[in-house]
Amino acid sequence: MPSCFAPALGSHPCSEEGIDGVRFAVWAPQAEGVDVSLFGSTTGPETQRLALADTGDGIWSRFVPGLTAGQLYGLRASGPWAPETGHRFNPARLLLDPWALALVGATERLALQTGHACTDPLHPGQTWAQHQPDAKDNAAVMPKCVVVDTAAERTAGQAIAAAPRVAGDRVFIYEAHVKALTRLHPEVPDAQRGCYAALAHPAVLAHLQRLGVTTVCLLPVHQHISERHLLARGLVNHWGYNTLNAFAPEPAYAAATGGHDPSNAAEAAAVRAEFRQMVDTLHRAGIEVVLDVVFNHTAESDLDGPTLSWRGLGQNAWYAMGEDGVPNNFSGCGNSLNVSEPRVLQWVMDSLRWWVMAYGVDGFRFDLAVSLGRVAALGHAFHPHAPLLAAMAQDPVLRGVRLIAEPWDIGPNGYHSGDFAPGWLEWNDRFRDGVRAFWLGHHASLGELARRVCASSDAFQHHGRLPTASVNLLTAHDGFTLADLTTYSHKHNAANGEDNRDGHGHNLSANAGVEGASDDPLVQHRRGLWRRALLATLFCAQGTPQLLAGDEIGHSQQGNNNGYCQDNALTWLAWPQADGEMTDFVAGLAALRRQHPALRHARWFSGQSLAPGGPPDITWLHGNGDAMHDHGWHSSPHCTLGAVITVGEDGQPPAERLLLLWHAGRGHASMTLPPGNWSLRLDSARGFVALSQAAGESVHGSLPCAEARVCVLVQSLQGG
Repeated sequence: MPSCFAPALGSHPCSEEGIDGVRFAVWAPQAEGVDVSLFGSTTGPETQRLALADTGDGIWSRFVPGLTAGQLYGLRASGPWAPETGHRFNPARLLLDPWALALVGATERLALQTGHACTDPLHPGQTWAQHQPDAKDNAAVMPKCVVVDTAAERTAGQAIAAAPRVAGDRVFIYEAHVKALTRLHPEVPDAQRGCYAALAHPAVLAHLQRLGVTTVCLLPVHQHISERHLLARGLVNHWGYNTLNAFAPEPAYAAATGGHDPSNAAEAAAVRAEFRQMVDTLHRAGIEVVLDVVFNHTAESDLDGPTLSWRGLGQNAWYAMGEDGVPNNFSGCGNSLNVSEPRVLQWVMDSLRWWVMAYGVDGFRFDLAVSLGRVAALGHAFHPHAPLLAAMAQDPVLRGVRLIAEPWDIGPNGYHSGDFAPGWLEWNDRFRDGVRAFWLGHHASLGELARRVCASSDAFQHHGRLPTASVNLLTAHDGFTLADLTTYSHKHNAANGEDNRDGHGHNLSANAGVEGASDDPLVQHRRGLWRRALLATLFCAQGTPQLLAGDEIGHSQQGNNNGYCQDNALTWLAWPQADGEMTDFVAGLAALRRQHPALRHARWFSGQSLAPGGPPDITWLHGNGDAMHDHGWHSSPHCTLGAVITVGEDGQPPAERLLLLWHAGRGHASMTLPPGNWSLRLDSARGFVALSQAAGESVHGSLPCAEARVCVLVQSLQGG
């Protein structure tokens, strides 16, 4: 059994002076006392309460001989109740250890476990200043923390198959929700559907491999709960952006427990084992696993929300506080964590390292990542080298994993697309909006399209950053699906119970003349043209492509662009109605991208020759085939743009040149081709993809364009 070591926080089996036991260490710098309560079962009575010693630096600690892994416990913290200054200590409320590696017990209605007395937590009526502590002990209804053998967990993590090595220019991200992806998959056994085990099922793996996915990015799998306002409407938090525990997998996605919260330590261990098996299987299939993580806020919501852990251990220490004892709310979810505080930073870093070392994951996508770069000493302004961001960059465990930022939050000056440091990838909403506008009839220019398909150099080409830093996306979990983007001009979110006020109103979508489903062949044809052109633009652009799970099968959410609370057939992928032709087309696009370095060039285009006497790396063409002139970037009657790209694999001379054509279909055009014979390899209008010269179509002279289409033509430079 390993020896204890400082300053590890949480609970750890260890041996001290030859005696086996468990050491508890809790950070609560403003508390006046901290106790650990021990339990024999999730719902049974407290068996023992032990006071922890103040060991300095805000740490309360105690070694308890005789305890072992599997012991259940909770925390209690005493101190002042002074809401106006942010203090909300209440030892009657059992608290979860922020560093707990597992939880057991029911979590469905935890949002109602307030630290203050409240007649109806679903419909709070008091002002925050009127809150008084609730004297009732709530241990019977709180989950319990589990003492976990950390050495055994890390050994299990080391047994996971090594991560595949995927070069940056070959990354293809697939954003998916564990449950929604597999809940209705007909080839997955009923008991596994919607679970980690389903994601590792051969039928699901075959689909991912058919598409050419290199990296699955999973919506939050940290254990999470549903918010108070959702409980009041009989809904649940489907997406999971409401973290309860940052070290344990969400048990609702575990076949091992039937999707229920574990009731004992053995069931919690089974959830962890199933998650590891999923990662191991994906790795063996050549697929990375990236987790969407939420460190901008916690599940404790605003001050009417629950006291579950952080607030009860010291709100002023854990949260970025504003005035009058109220946390800042840069997240829009009621609170913002104080990641400038070294111990909060340590908590985040310990969580990230744990998922890499104990669960084998390969990277993280950070929700509202600007909040993680806000520095208290700078008035909570964002800085790309904020303490937490700098810690990730240099950490020996994390510096080799993928770090992806959602580069905004809703706080002051919260938009920072392109502002993160080298090494980070960022979601690129400029690509999303610019490409949507071009194809779906909104205000657009050829110059805007050119910037977006060249990895948004206006945002990312600085400080040595590479084009791969731009994560290009058409859709994401937050917003319309691709099918709905081309079917609805307006959001239809009535099912969410907020009178259609929620969700984005600015979607740059189009409906082809009919709002919603239509049997009109002309409407369906136009929508198909748009969808294929959008997808072709995504896969033929510099940067890192990201596809929303379900877009490749034509999944619709019936116009709901904010499905966060819809855990039902609205968000579960409709596999029985899958559009197989669309799936084939996406798989072909991904294969075409892998095959041709010009479609995934990992260096910035310069418009200059890569070798003396050679052709420029990129030459832009107007819609008629002439070289682009300055005025043409802003004026094109048919929204037609061409580009000739002549590059090889990184560091190698080019063996071919590619001609790309984007035609938005606003009138007829005919592009005169550069001299020589060309092989047509992609025509999105027909859903045509050819992966060899033999399968391609010979074209020379000119290429006529009528309907919306993306074309790729290839010309060999080796005499073939």
